[in-house]
Amino acid sequence: MKHSMFRNYLYKKEIYEEWTMGGEKSAKRAANRLLRKQRMEEEAEAARILQEKKDQKYMRAALKQAQKAASIGEVPIGCVIVYRDQIIGRGYNRRNTDKSTLSHAEITAIRKASKKLQDWRLEECTLYVTLEPCQMCAGAIVQARVERVVMGCMNLKAGCGGSVLNILEMQEFNHQVKVTRGVLEEECSKILSDFFKQLRLHNKVEKYMNN
Repeated sequence: MKHSMFRNYLYKKEIYEEWTMGGEKSAKRAANRLLRKQRMEEEAEAARILQEKKDQKYMRAALKQAQKAASIGEVPIGCVIVYRDQIIGRGYNRRNTDKSTLSHAEITAIRKASKKLQDWRLEECTLYVTLEPCQMCAGAIVQARVERVVMGCMNLKAGCGGSVLNILEMQEFNHQVKVTRGVLEEECSKILSDFFKQLRLHNKVEKYMNN
């Protein structure tokens, strides 16, 4: 609101200055120019709000995948891949269940999305993941030519989307990914902290029972 009032003040000031310096015609030209600028700013803001809502919607879908991981005792990380407003790939962490290093949420989602599109390139796709990708997943995202990645919370100890490394935006590669961070960050962080809290409690109880 304050920004809008200040902007209107500046517009009026600029029109007044044009009037005093160049007369009525100059003021009208300035008014039309500023009106176009204002419309463009309003359209950009509307697009930003719409994108923000979409990002939250699809991150909630990724959180549902993370809950599936938690339900089988896996670290709750979830991922979805979106193509033209449709989810075409879903995945959640199954590393311990599958006894496979490759069973990360992002890798599973990439495999499913590629199968759906019948192409290894995911050039018009956005990948939503609840936790910042590791080096393996970040590399796979770049290799798959994913256009954009939206992250929930950061992984300060092992993340390769801006924390330890930033593989996604490295200029040395032939593809750079657009990155948005911190979407539903609190919810994404909470599901992890709740999981590890329960895990520590479980381990304490198990240790006590075995003594």
